[in-house]
Amino acid sequence: MKIKEENIINIHNFLPHREPMLMTDYILELTKEKVITSFEIKEDNIFVHDNVFVEAGLIENAAQTCSSILGQSFFENPETETKVIGFITNIKKIEIFTLPKVGDKIISKASLVSQFENICQIFCETFNNDELLIRAEITLFIQEVKN
Repeated sequence: MKIKEENIINIHNFLPHREPMLMTDYILELTKEKVITSFEIKEDNIFVHDNVFVEAGLIENAAQTCSSILGQSFFENPETETKVIGFITNIKKIEIFTLPKVGDKIISKASLVSQFENICQIFCETFNNDELLIRAEITLFIQEVKN
């Protein structure tokens, strides 16, 4: 997948996650119904064990990719200090086929299945080159925290 550098969006503008729990680097494409993210597996990642990015890391990467679809409405203005709470409410189906290694750059593609207010169901697949790593259908809840 060739993406022009000027089209890459900083994930910090759409997710509240920060190191060491940030499991996506960049948003490569974002609409109201779909998102594509990239993430490079680094040796010091908390989900790396014996040079392999473990299942929990793949699931967290998929969830963060998915949440950027719903999260974009809360982070439209990067200068505003917005606080949100979000979590996985359900994983309807998940299939893990293989695990990436340190140095791999994974691409996650998610699309909105349904949404009711702050709850959405999203389908996500993550790839290492053309190899499918994980396929999941995740339900997320996200809401702004008022001071």
